[in-house]
Amino acid sequence: MLLAVDVGNTQTHFGTFRGTELIEHWRFATVVASTADELGAVLRGLLELRGIGLADISASIVSSTVPVLEPEWLAMGTRYLGHTMLSVGPGLKTGMALRYDNPREIGADRLANAVAIRERFGGPAVCVDFGTSVNFDIVGRSGDFLGGVLVPGVEISLAALTERGAKLPAIDLLPPRTLIGKSTVDAIRSGVIYGFAGAIDGILVRLLAELGEDTDVIATGGLAGAIVPFTEHIDEVDDMLTLTGLRLLFERNS
Repeated sequence: MLLAVDVGNTQTHFGTFRGTELIEHWRFATVVASTADELGAVLRGLLELRGIGLADISASIVSSTVPVLEPEWLAMGTRYLGHTMLSVGPGLKTGMALRYDNPREIGADRLANAVAIRERFGGPAVCVDFGTSVNFDIVGRSGDFLGGVLVPGVEISLAALTERGAKLPAIDLLPPRTLIGKSTVDAIRSGVIYGFAGAIDGILVRLLAELGEDTDVIATGGLAGAIVPFTEHIDEVDDMLTLTGLRLLFERNS
């Protein structure tokens, strides 16, 4: 069984694959100070909830946007899984050309998403990943990774708004009842959701004009479900896209 781990700045998402089938997946909050032993304990506890033991994991791969956690995950793999985890980084075989000024700058999660959409759609295709930042990653008609667009994320924007506005309350990101808010909370929800939906559609309109109207657009990430229903140019949401990309990267490097 393959363990695929996507370590993000806010959440860590991991899943287990048997062949190409995703058996189960879990999310937990990313804690930057976590040690290899703590990660092993969390991993074992969540796996056991579904009747999976550490001994059932025969191989593993990790992508991390948190540099200090990557060595901890690798140490966890050696100590508790009994093998060397594959880490997404420079030198990995992707099966696609990277048309980027410095490919070493491409985030591991972005690379996994690009590999996943190329495998599924060929090209042209765009992945919109709603994480700490909103990442647009683009695969061209020939199947090459062309680059991307990065926008400050929804949670970062909300935190900045409420921290800098002394009288503005922190809110849960629920759908607004109406466009015109009848309370401060509803006004913020409306502004954030419709504002991000409009910004994302604005970028996608320009990308579609450049890439072609036949471009496939897919979204992923923890907050995709909150924003995508209010957009006009995203075809679907796939919460498992990054994990699928990690599985494909493992297959191409094992």
